[in-house]
Amino acid sequence: MWVRRTAHPVAWSRNVWWAGRDRAHLYGVFTSILNSVGTVWIFCLMFLICADIGARALLNAPIYGVPEIVGMSIVGAVFLQLANTLHVGRITRADVLFDWLQRRRPAAGAVFGTLFNLVGAAVFALIAYGTLPVFLRAWASGDFVGVEGIFTAPVWPVKLLILVGATVTAIEFLVLALMDVRAMIVGDYEHPEAKAGEPKGWLAIAGLAALIALGWAVAVGAFSNVQLGVLSIVAMLVMIYAGMHIGVALIALSFVGIWLLKGDPALGVRFLALAAGGAIESQVFGVVPLFVLMGLLVNVANMGRDAFDVAQWLLGKIKGGLGVATVAANAVFAAITGISIASASVFTRVAVPPMLEHGYTPRFAVGVVAGSSVLGMLIPPSLLLIVFGLLAEVSVGALFTAAIVPGLILASAFALAIVVMAVYWPAYVGSTEGPGAAALARYPAAWSRNAGPEETVGSAALKILPIALLIAVVLGGIYGGVFTPTESGAAGAFCALIIAVAKRSLTWRSLWQVLVETGHVSVSILFLIISANLYGRMLTLSGLPFNMMAYVDGAELGFYATLAIYLVIVLLLGMILDSISIMLITLPLILPVITELGVGMGPDLLIWFGIVTVIAVEIGLLTPPLGLTVYVVKSSLGNSQVTLGEIFRGAFPFVVIMAIVTVLLVAVPGLTLGLL
Repeated sequence: MWVRRTAHPVAWSRNVWWAGRDRAHLYGVFTSILNSVGTVWIFCLMFLICADIGARALLNAPIYGVPEIVGMSIVGAVFLQLANTLHVGRITRADVLFDWLQRRRPAAGAVFGTLFNLVGAAVFALIAYGTLPVFLRAWASGDFVGVEGIFTAPVWPVKLLILVGATVTAIEFLVLALMDVRAMIVGDYEHPEAKAGEPKGWLAIAGLAALIALGWAVAVGAFSNVQLGVLSIVAMLVMIYAGMHIGVALIALSFVGIWLLKGDPALGVRFLALAAGGAIESQVFGVVPLFVLMGLLVNVANMGRDAFDVAQWLLGKIKGGLGVATVAANAVFAAITGISIASASVFTRVAVPPMLEHGYTPRFAVGVVAGSSVLGMLIPPSLLLIVFGLLAEVSVGALFTAAIVPGLILASAFALAIVVMAVYWPAYVGSTEGPGAAALARYPAAWSRNAGPEETVGSAALKILPIALLIAVVLGGIYGGVFTPTESGAAGAFCALIIAVAKRSLTWRSLWQVLVETGHVSVSILFLIISANLYGRMLTLSGLPFNMMAYVDGAELGFYATLAIYLVIVLLLGMILDSISIMLITLPLILPVITELGVGMGPDLLIWFGIVTVIAVEIGLLTPPLGLTVYVVKSSLGNSQVTLGEIFRGAFPFVVIMAIVTVLLVAVPGLTLGLL
């Protein structure tokens, strides 16, 4: 029986591929269902941990098995949500080159995308393949965690979730690869700015082919273990800059590196399965989704706006007062969220309109918001400090304590700089006495804030009371030894939930959006931790960290020269990578070196080093071309005429201030360690 095809072959191909897209959509629905299960699971963990805290405090009868349940649940929830996180484009990647190719050379972008997605499919297929025998063994032997007679839980359900999640994610990568192939065939590209008639980008495609050939030559060549370690770092930077998902690049290079180092691909597969099941299977990693959940609930409860209203009431009369109020509100907001991106999004909407209404220049207004938002990753509780503590295996509570004084110094330096600019550089700040009608015209009309009733002591107290309560619960619990960081995250998220409900700012729809966003943000971070754990093991096998220590000792660079080189590398990486990725890439290499060279600085060396690292890494949030915070501010502005260049220029003074504060903390470690 003959099937008649459409006369035009491209049209026929388009019909076939659109049918494939429909099936891809159905598959997306399936991944959404898995994601929903993981989302609800994390939400239930919050209640379980809070119940354990209450039972322990009130009845002196803790709920047995909570640490084991939390540890296994984090692994299960991550793998349940991985495919959907990929489906919605939230797995971390550096889009500098890849985004340019998609816009200007869409055919080359499709080629790159196809290859990257095929590598992702292979990585997760290997994880599934390595996990299958582990699951079967756990099922047959009845392996469990816990203590018999007190609490036990079987291991096989978590291994099954890893197996299912890895398989589904591999299929999702294949679906994305097929969509890229479809784009090349029919010339229908996903990027909104891409056009079918754009140049093909043969030079980029040829460069990619040359790199693949070079990689093959390296694989079959004779290199020492250390040389393979160095080559893996070079390859990692190239792959990440080209646009491959960062976690995928790290895992792929780890697998290939272990294979080449040990001459056994099966060993590489076992390492993949081990990292997938064990890298984050601990209660301490529950701190990531719980603090993210708390930060998003705080955002829904409009605590950022409340903090700004009070700060504006207190500081609005001084020169540059609204800018100082923005810094102060950001500092307060940082003490209850720990996420710079959330701060940037909130205060772009809350602080920019009143600054423009009072005559501040758009460049200054957006620059203040972008610059001061980095306080969210330094002032505790900080998500970046949590990640550093997990990677460096140091106390998160000690990091939070050490960050208090540097956070206050940085916030004070921002505020002082704003006042100085308002007094001595008024053209940059703008007229702070009259309305800026011309500036407001560049922003959506809906942004203009109504003045509302005049703030009073009573209204200010009502606005600041929930914020103070949440700070007392989260930080007071940690500093007082009442909570572990994970328990503090659960208690803080629960309190933020109660506050949002009491303020009637939380609906069922917004709650679900918060839970889904919590999953996507948490999965992107935890997947990076899994991949970095595996990559660190591969580097250790290569002997590169130990050879680096020997080289530094032989070169007699000294502690501070080595630290300076490290900070410069971090600043350069900040131009193309996000903060957590930078830490995950650099810390496995630098931590052994710093520990060796700084032995004379005492037991708190890594605490001090963590604070310095976080500030240096945060500078990258404000520097082009990536400047993640700047892009968040830009997207939050809506249909304004402000350009990315204006935001970068507005944030530049704050970059300088952060660099000065970093030098100060390096020169005077006591500023960081004084409270320990």
